[in-house]
Amino acid sequence: MSISKESELIGMQKVSDAVAYTLKEMRNHVKPGMTTKEVDEFGANILKGFGAKSAPSHTYGFPGWTCISVNNEFCHGIPSAKKVLKEGDLINIDVSAELDGFWSDNGCSFVVGKDIHQHQKLVDASKEILMKAINNIKGGVKISDLGHLIETEAKKRGYKVVKNLGGHGIGRSLHEQPDELLNYKNRFDNRRFKKNTVVAIETFISTVSSYSVEQNDGWTMVGDKGGYMAQHEHTIVVTNGEPIILTAKNNIWE
Repeated sequence: MSISKESELIGMQKVSDAVAYTLKEMRNHVKPGMTTKEVDEFGANILKGFGAKSAPSHTYGFPGWTCISVNNEFCHGIPSAKKVLKEGDLINIDVSAELDGFWSDNGCSFVVGKDIHQHQKLVDASKEILMKAINNIKGGVKISDLGHLIETEAKKRGYKVVKNLGGHGIGRSLHEQPDELLNYKNRFDNRRFKKNTVVAIETFISTVSSYSVEQNDGWTMVGDKGGYMAQHEHTIVVTNGEPIILTAKNNIWE
């Protein structure tokens, strides 16, 4: 969406605060021995407290309030009472919601407990690249140039990007134009970021795979060549200068 009046910015900030706070509290709550279903229900209660509806459930009939992906799962993992988190697991939580007709989206990857499997370097790369990407967004910047920046930064660190996952416009629905804000340079994409538009910017940084493939459950995505992936995401408003990070309260950079 494009922000055209103060009430729209207030509405977007309200829903963004809800998803950001939920993500932060879920991340702080996670411990080895918990199931992903328990983590999801914890987040569900926080969203309900804000009066917010789960975006994936509301929009697509996703079987959970939040997407929780573990280890080789790249994204869209289904919360399960059978999936028990272990020390050193790489986990990704993606929280998106609707509140009063506005939608917002954010996510982060992190290590459960101690980093016994050395995933933290990948997590840090994803966080740092997202920060650099967002700091380079303003009205007039080519969308493909942002993708080039993300892929270049990933390669510098010895990683790949997942080419069939990307950010998207958001605001009055979960996915809007501009869609397919990809993590690499698509030379056929001549679109530019526009001032006052709301977008969800995501990094998809991978150890091995360049593409994700859907599993038999119809939701969970894994790498076409295996490996691990870290994702971080903020919903922002594009300006002619520094973007407004609506989901800043998730503290994913702290």
